[in-house]
Amino acid sequence: MMEQVENRAPGIPQAPGSARAAAGFEAGAPAALRRKRVIAIAVLVVMGALLGIACWRYVPGAVAWLMDARAVRAFVDQWGVLSRLAMIGINMIQVVLAFLPGEPIELASGYAFGFWEGTALCLVASALATSLVYWAVHRWGWRIVGLFFDRSMLDRFSWLRDERRLELVMFIVFLIPGTPKDFLTYFAGLTRARFLPVLLITTVGRIPSIVTSTVAASSFGSGNYLVTGISLAVAVVLALAGVLVSRRLR
Repeated sequence: MMEQVENRAPGIPQAPGSARAAAGFEAGAPAALRRKRVIAIAVLVVMGALLGIACWRYVPGAVAWLMDARAVRAFVDQWGVLSRLAMIGINMIQVVLAFLPGEPIELASGYAFGFWEGTALCLVASALATSLVYWAVHRWGWRIVGLFFDRSMLDRFSWLRDERRLELVMFIVFLIPGTPKDFLTYFAGLTRARFLPVLLITTVGRIPSIVTSTVAASSFGSGNYLVTGISLAVAVVLALAGVLVSRRLR
């Protein structure tokens, strides 16, 4: 009797049959959940089957087309400015969505547009995306940063709070491939670092990482595999150095 009184909301009479309705709901909930799971699994299976059919039908031809650098470059030239704007937009999305790796897009840019133009497109996209991130973080603070990073990451990089060496260390970190550049782009907006120095650091500091990617991809498309191998080897060495630097800075 006491349990019934405690489980009832005070001052609200319990309607007749409400207990039976609640019991029926609890009994039906697992069945409804099972039906939803079955439907979700069925949808995934169908989508997977359709994706598999599409891959079997189109991927071999797409891969063969992508391996023909002349065809790819003729295609992007055919679309002119639009293809350039599309590459800039894709690259900007990668910088804004900081969890996405930038190297595949840099490689694609070098492969499709060649070394010089591919590098220039990446740098323009970096400058635009950095500007967007910096001012968005200045405006909304942790509401933006927290979408991608945890506050504990700021504690790991305590030098971000040292205004005397912040810009210098940021520049050194950005020069080394493999370091968390997009993370620093977001957190710079939380500091007192000025916009113009941050923009220059994040743009110029990305050059070594972008160049190693665009050189490798452009030379591969041109059939110069020796330069491709050397570029990739340099990129791996610099990336390993970047990992070591990141650990030392924490």
